[in-house]
Amino acid sequence: MSSLNALMIAIDMAVRKRDEARNALRERQRAHDAAKSQMEQLQSYALEMQQRWGASEGATMKPEVMLHHRQFMDRLQHAMDLQVKVMADQAIRLEAAQKALMATELRLTSLNKVVETRRRDIALAQMRREQKQTDERAALQFIGRTFGLQFQEA
Repeated sequence: MSSLNALMIAIDMAVRKRDEARNALRERQRAHDAAKSQMEQLQSYALEMQQRWGASEGATMKPEVMLHHRQFMDRLQHAMDLQVKVMADQAIRLEAAQKALMATELRLTSLNKVVETRRRDIALAQMRREQKQTDERAALQFIGRTFGLQFQEA
């Protein structure tokens, strides 16, 4: 029974670790989604700026304005390149969190199976003890009836 209690404590700990892994996964998913949303905003803004400046192609612009626009678009492209790296990093972290959750769930499942097996073994041993006691009483009663002896049960 003490080993069963130890297993129950291990299961409680495994449940806590699994819950922590789930929370970590949710956090990683939110961070990944936020990075993806940021990238979509940057892309949308870059497209909007291209369309805005593309519509006025026929108009004459000062070279300084064109230079500033080009520099701005370069900075925007740089921001998108950095965001690609952030998204890749978040994807790696998300995958690691998913693997950690799977590992904790596997551990919990295996502990539950061990407890189930132990409980089944304990129940079987108890049933065998009870059957043995019943068989012994029946044998004593048979002997008592057969040989005319009366036994006192302890």
